[in-house]
Amino acid sequence: DGLELLRRLRQANPELPVIFLTSKDEEIDELMGLNAGADDYIRKPFSQRLLLERVRAVLRRAEGRNVPAPAGNDAGKKEALVRGKLALDPQRHECTWDGKPVRLTVTEFLILQALAQRPGFVKSRDSLMDAAYDDQVYVDDRTIDSHIKRLRKKFKAVDDDFEMIETLYGVGYRFREA
Repeated sequence: DGLELLRRLRQANPELPVIFLTSKDEEIDELMGLNAGADDYIRKPFSQRLLLERVRAVLRRAEGRNVPAPAGNDAGKKEALVRGKLALDPQRHECTWDGKPVRLTVTEFLILQALAQRPGFVKSRDSLMDAAYDDQVYVDDRTIDSHIKRLRKKFKAVDDDFEMIETLYGVGYRFREA
């Protein structure tokens, strides 16, 4: 179980950051996890945004202990994302398709970024809402459909052959693998 895995991880590397992500929702379970040495404890269901911020917080604390962050991941930087003809630069809020600029709203940018981070993987409307909206904002899941429609329209204005955002009816959306 998770507690035994944590015990073994702590024997091998006592400084390794660990977050429990579990469906166990009793206070005693959380106490046991934290007492066993977990850095944080998150109960399901959870917000992807909250999980990301907690991972960043644990990594910041780990940096102070000189524990290397996972390879290729710098929690403080938002690196540019390139997928074929698509280039997204979160620092500058710039998007280009085949070198041509595509003007996106913040919400459109966040949705596209969530899709392009893992080409070929399906994102549900709920996960796209988590990526694009603050937890305190309520939007209908069909709002995502409208944003996808506008994204496609903006990219089609730059490239008539744009077909990179696929709809999987009843499931969600995905960014095509190049």
